[in-house]
Amino acid sequence: MIKELLRETEERMRKSIEVLEADLRTIRTGRASPALVERVMVEYYGTLTPLKQLAVISAPEPQLLTIRPYDPGSLGDIERAILKSELGLTPSNDGRIIRLPIPRLTEERRRELAKLVRHRVEEGKVALRNIRREALDDLREFEKEKLISEDDFYRGKDDLQDLIDRYSEQMDEISERKQREILEG
Repeated sequence: MIKELLRETEERMRKSIEVLEADLRTIRTGRASPALVERVMVEYYGTLTPLKQLAVISAPEPQLLTIRPYDPGSLGDIERAILKSELGLTPSNDGRIIRLPIPRLTEERRRELAKLVRHRVEEGKVALRNIRREALDDLREFEKEKLISEDDFYRGKDDLQDLIDRYSEQMDEISERKQREILEG
């Protein structure tokens, strides 16, 4: 019973890490990366659609992204969505393909982005703590209903703490790596 709870809790924590990594991939580092624009939502025939479903995104050069829409008619919609996004990038097109130059980051902008990374990682850690709290509530409920002994409760509580420590450490490593990427960029 405790093992199953810990397994479910670990799976939820792993998903939190995956969400954080996907979220951080969208933060500019000064190098062109298709992940930067993949999740930009484009209004396409009245429906908000992620850009990656509408076009091939590639980085032919370190400072340039190219976006080739599957439907050339969506070119204007994609350009508008990029301009509206928080990326601060200006697209240009030749009728078939959108070129998105990635300018070098200023020192001030690098610091802002590093701060944003820390904020998003803190949000991820809050999610981990919420997962731990829910699992702890379940453990207390098991003990209250006499499904587990008091010793099992404390052992499960220790195992739960080990899990949160491990995943919290992973989030710190992800944060450090992304901040280094931004500041060195």
